[in-house]
Amino acid sequence: MCSLKLVIYIRCCIVMLLCTLPLRAAANGADADNTPATQCGTKKGCCCQMAEQEFVRTDGGKFYIGKEEYRFIGTNFWYGAILGSTGKGGNRERLKAELDDMLALGIDNVRILVGGDGRDSIPSHIAPKLQTAPGVYDEQLLEGLDYIIAELEKRGMRAVLYMNNAWEWSGGYGAYLDWVGFSAEVDSSDGKGKKFFKQTPVPSIDGWWEYMQYVGNFMLNDEAKALAAQHVRNIVSRVSSVTGRAYKDSPAIMAWEIANEPRCFVNDELHRRKFVEWIDEQSRLIKAIDPNHLVTTGSEGVHGCEESVELFQAIHRLPCIDYVCIHIWPNNWGWIGKFNQNYDAEKTIAEGAPDPIVDNVGAACDSTMRYIRQAIEAVNTTYRDKDGVTRDGKRPIVIEEFGYPRDRFLFTAGSPTKGRDAYYKTLFAAIEDGTVAGCNFWGWGGRAKVSHTIWQRWDDYVCDPAQEEQGLNSVFAADTTTLDIIRQSVERMRCRMRQE
Repeated sequence: MCSLKLVIYIRCCIVMLLCTLPLRAAANGADADNTPATQCGTKKGCCCQMAEQEFVRTDGGKFYIGKEEYRFIGTNFWYGAILGSTGKGGNRERLKAELDDMLALGIDNVRILVGGDGRDSIPSHIAPKLQTAPGVYDEQLLEGLDYIIAELEKRGMRAVLYMNNAWEWSGGYGAYLDWVGFSAEVDSSDGKGKKFFKQTPVPSIDGWWEYMQYVGNFMLNDEAKALAAQHVRNIVSRVSSVTGRAYKDSPAIMAWEIANEPRCFVNDELHRRKFVEWIDEQSRLIKAIDPNHLVTTGSEGVHGCEESVELFQAIHRLPCIDYVCIHIWPNNWGWIGKFNQNYDAEKTIAEGAPDPIVDNVGAACDSTMRYIRQAIEAVNTTYRDKDGVTRDGKRPIVIEEFGYPRDRFLFTAGSPTKGRDAYYKTLFAAIEDGTVAGCNFWGWGGRAKVSHTIWQRWDDYVCDPAQEEQGLNSVFAADTTTLDIIRQSVERMRCRMRQE
């Protein structure tokens, strides 16, 4: 019996060693001829070079590349296309270094914003904007998108590209309403009657309630939706200026995403119906142009569907939606305490005082797992479609956004992340054991140097968008304990997949 245990122990050690070699090889950087190491520990052009037509596909509740299951621990990198440009905000050397750093950790999946929309100089908006008027683009930013896709192809990495936004920080719904000259009167959040807006309200100035009521009109405005559809046509049909390859033929694109956190915002039958119709129309449009790549919604889950399981099911059972996505925000959703979402220096917790970010992480993890189980139970069921045909609802689930603050609500790179590290371990375990098919933590700050607590133009980009504290949810190169957890989780995930 003892000898048998010894044999099993030795075999397990060998498997672990073989599984970790790729990541350790990548972590060693470049070889003698300066060719960057890939995740398979060899030069570009070996097993990590993307073959033609090597697209991600789904089968039941899993992703596949060829015959191999694809499971991933990835990150959000919304500003990647801006870094890839040669204009304002561009930094191609940083972009390549960040991608290499990710790959050394085993991160091979990034979620990227195609680009911002709308008028310039709006407080809390990103800059520069890709689409400055309907169908009018900053060519340097389009080339930046081409560039990052080409760099991902070189590294065998995958991207999820989202093309719209329900929230104000990149334009999205509000930009399209502004472009068609929409104006509206909405209820005041202070209960003192109505407020009239000629343009989209800015949440940090005019109020979140006012903003959400106003942009809820996007679902009812056919002109605004038509402009958004044309943007989809323009982007999905694009041919890269870097590689000469059509986007629809790029293996670096895992999926197109309709919007970041799409919502109907107004919880009545009309808005819910129009919301489902819009997701259906957009997904069919994308598939008509590009049948090679996956399409998903960008939804937060039930929380982003007016707390309706039925609405969440409806948008993810559409015929051109390939997989389910959810987002999880314990701080924003009140799972760890009450912190408002606008900058407030008083949120920082005094040293030595009780820290709910650390003390309540267990409760946050419990709430998180309940939310994941709710999504799994909602979609992993058979159902009857509108024609009465029984369908299997099982599709892969990706937690494509989740974030957790630093201890004491600090924002400085390298500051303690005991609470975050514990939370990440819980989330990553759900990927390791196959409970869900993948995740993208929010988000990658990498080598950025933060200059201001609230982003000012041409500061280094981090993953916290312009309306949030810079460093709030970003993972920096200085956050060594978190990076170690990411690396170790990827190693365990890949080892487990080899054994399955």
